[in-house]
Amino acid sequence: MKNKAIYFLFSLALLTSCKDKLAPVSPDAIQPVIVTEQTVFDTDDPAIWINKQEQAKSLIIGTDKENGGGLYAYDLQGKIVHQYVDMARPNNVDIAYDFPYQNQKIDVAIVTERNANAIRIFKLPELTPIDGGGLKVFEGETTEEYNEPMGIALYEGKEGGATVFYAIVGRKNGPAEGYLWQYRYQTNAAGKVELQLSRKFGAYSGKKEIEAIAVDQELGYVYYSDEGAGVRKYYADPAKGNQELAFFAQTDAKRDHEGIAIYKKEATTGYIVVSNQQDNSILIYPREGASDNPHEHQLITTIPVAAIECDGLEITAQGLDPKFPKGMLVMMSNGKVFHYYDWAMIQEKIEEAKK
Repeated sequence: MKNKAIYFLFSLALLTSCKDKLAPVSPDAIQPVIVTEQTVFDTDDPAIWINKQEQAKSLIIGTDKENGGGLYAYDLQGKIVHQYVDMARPNNVDIAYDFPYQNQKIDVAIVTERNANAIRIFKLPELTPIDGGGLKVFEGETTEEYNEPMGIALYEGKEGGATVFYAIVGRKNGPAEGYLWQYRYQTNAAGKVELQLSRKFGAYSGKKEIEAIAVDQELGYVYYSDEGAGVRKYYADPAKGNQELAFFAQTDAKRDHEGIAIYKKEATTGYIVVSNQQDNSILIYPREGASDNPHEHQLITTIPVAAIECDGLEITAQGLDPKFPKGMLVMMSNGKVFHYYDWAMIQEKIEEAKK
């Protein structure tokens, strides 16, 4: 309780220093179990790497998004254990397991590097780059903001029984249709990682940008936050077409729909969690949809959190250590940090809302 009180006072002090420009943290907000060490510039987006051999040694991978910033790896106590810096405004990050690379299978973190118009690929857990300095995206676009990558989510498909690795990339600005570009990333015969464009898809309202993207690997869907407009849903497999399956949460956020992630409760059930940025809360939706329509996602509840102006978030349902028995929610917060929340506390609030 002492740590929670201290953090709440810190939040109030931060808001006072910003002259109340930010939304206040609710007095009944869920408090983080862990607050990470600070980065240099401005945290933005986290991902969770599960150590399959020893889950207690899993890592949180997060971006520090200014020029000169980089990629950070934190342990479950919030300490920085690895870093790769001096990047050209890294933005969002996602993780893939067992990627074939030079006669081995490795886990990778893939990051958008906005001012380099590229994505970067790092071997985990050391954060060793394997991309030769970066792989260009949105090539051929003549408008500057149309080729600045921001959001990213990874998906694994099947082709002839083999696994195909995809990166779905969003950007600062783009057309009303075809805003997202989906790339196949693979190791070529020379042992180098390369990109192959698979499709362009996704509607865009034109209000702000599309940054937060999440893939439901098991159910085969991709969701993305069309900031200020709502959350859109498509098939993640390019072979299934570019039809929009759902456009929800249109009136639920105070302003910006930001970070988005999936909590997988069971094989086909769970929650879609969206950061309600200017409200310092999260929006909870049923992963499985309605009983008669899997693409109907009605708001279950809004839960206040201590994270301030959250951009990116990520979730795992795996119990990583005794502090997170039912999994954890990681959220970016102002103050150059990430918050680790015990999912059991989130689940309690959801159950209360369902009564």
